[in-house]
Amino acid sequence: MSTTVDNGSERLQELERPQAHPRPDDDVESVATRILRMVFARRRSAEEKSLCDVAPCADCFAPHLSKVIRYIDAGVPVHFIIPAFPAKSRNRRKTLGRLPDMAETLAIESLQGFCDQISAVYRPGAIVTICSDGHVFSDTLGIPDVHVDDYGDELRRVIRSTGGGSVGLYGLRDAMPEMSWDDRRRRLLAEYSDGIDALREAIRTEPAARRMFNGIHRFMVEDNAVLLPDLSATKRRNRSKETAYAVVQRSQAWSRLMGEIFPDAVRLSIHPQTNHSEKIGFHLLRTQDSWLTPWHGVVLDDGTNYSLVKRMHAEELGARLVWRNSRPSHFVLGRTPEIETQ
Repeated sequence: MSTTVDNGSERLQELERPQAHPRPDDDVESVATRILRMVFARRRSAEEKSLCDVAPCADCFAPHLSKVIRYIDAGVPVHFIIPAFPAKSRNRRKTLGRLPDMAETLAIESLQGFCDQISAVYRPGAIVTICSDGHVFSDTLGIPDVHVDDYGDELRRVIRSTGGGSVGLYGLRDAMPEMSWDDRRRRLLAEYSDGIDALREAIRTEPAARRMFNGIHRFMVEDNAVLLPDLSATKRRNRSKETAYAVVQRSQAWSRLMGEIFPDAVRLSIHPQTNHSEKIGFHLLRTQDSWLTPWHGVVLDDGTNYSLVKRMHAEELGARLVWRNSRPSHFVLGRTPEIETQ
């Protein structure tokens, strides 16, 4: 398996050079805890009304503290990975189009800002590798692989234009070069999945697996109501359930592969996670929906804040669409926007 990462690769290579930076003057564990508090400030939690949401406890930090300490001891950037940014949802009640827009731009800027924030307490800072999973399940979602490529190419442009060099991109092509997309997906499932029957049993018996399945299933039901309007509600729900099983199976296989390729990285997730999980649920943008992501929504500018909403919600509020570079970008509320060219 290859570990070459687009953009930010130079900083990733620093992980292999422990002498690259000196240790900080502060106590290592204290610095590591401060870094984790910054991470947990963005936590996307699966637990409601928990004291840990207000003040993360030692058990919240425990799965991650030793990893962060390792990077600090080596004097190199703390490495985070996050499976994310697959491709835009085809449901145009949620999204504006199939290419990245302001939602992705702000999310990448947020990730870079997160790394910069860590630099304030630990000079080497951090790097984030986006493990883009679009090709992992594009066929199950009816998204052509060429559309995933187009999305990825534009996302790389966004990363380059953001600057900072702390955000990198890694995908299925990088992990399995010189194969067809179908062969890559077959190999991924053959080597890193327990099989659909084992997944069904896990969803039946394990709260975390069931929570992820229910979240993905909800997305599928919403999308298929728009994409498959001629099917009955029962048939759409059944179709959505089978698709959700396939997406979760592939997502878990991809997660296992990323754990093998980046075993020392701190694991972030775009899905809500329990407080003491080995993965940290992570908000990319402000949103009221704990499952909403930039590729399932649009940016709404209310004059005070940017937030992530579904397109239909922005339109119901009477928000107006802003275009940038001849493409729809985001919505604004309460004033008439001008067409922006850059």
